[in-house]
Amino acid sequence: MILKIKTKRLLIFVFTSVSIFMVGCGEKQKETKAVADPTTFKQSRWYTQQQFELGKQVFTANCAQCHGGKGQGLVEDWKTPNPNGQFPAPPLNGTAHTWHHSTEVLMETINKGGIPLGGSMPAFKEVLSEEEKLAVIAFVQNLWDDEIYNKWLKINNSN
Repeated sequence: MILKIKTKRLLIFVFTSVSIFMVGCGEKQKETKAVADPTTFKQSRWYTQQQFELGKQVFTANCAQCHGGKGQGLVEDWKTPNPNGQFPAPPLNGTAHTWHHSTEVLMETINKGGIPLGGSMPAFKEVLSEEEKLAVIAFVQNLWDDEIYNKWLKINNSN
């Protein structure tokens, strides 16, 4: 009888240990699952790899300090003004409103800055060349997943 109880306990222990190990492995696989790097060039879009590369450099040098290195934004609530009354820089990675705007509107925002819209982004009209501004737009759009990019295409082509 004691041997049966010990055998049962051993089987329960082994079963539980194996179950925990397998669940642990499953969680580990989820954590290490490769996610596509949004800063890697995406084929089949309007811009070239050279525009993307230039945009990445210009974005890193001029935009990342406020919008984040991958356009993720640096604050949780970008829709609420800061204590100074200005809106924080929004995410540009497709999780905010950037994809709602045409290339022309995006270019205008880069040129005039965000101050006219209640933000603090400086104007880049005299700072960046037209080629650099268009390249930044290419880089930002490259941060968007295909679903957001295709929505932007639909909106942009209907105007």
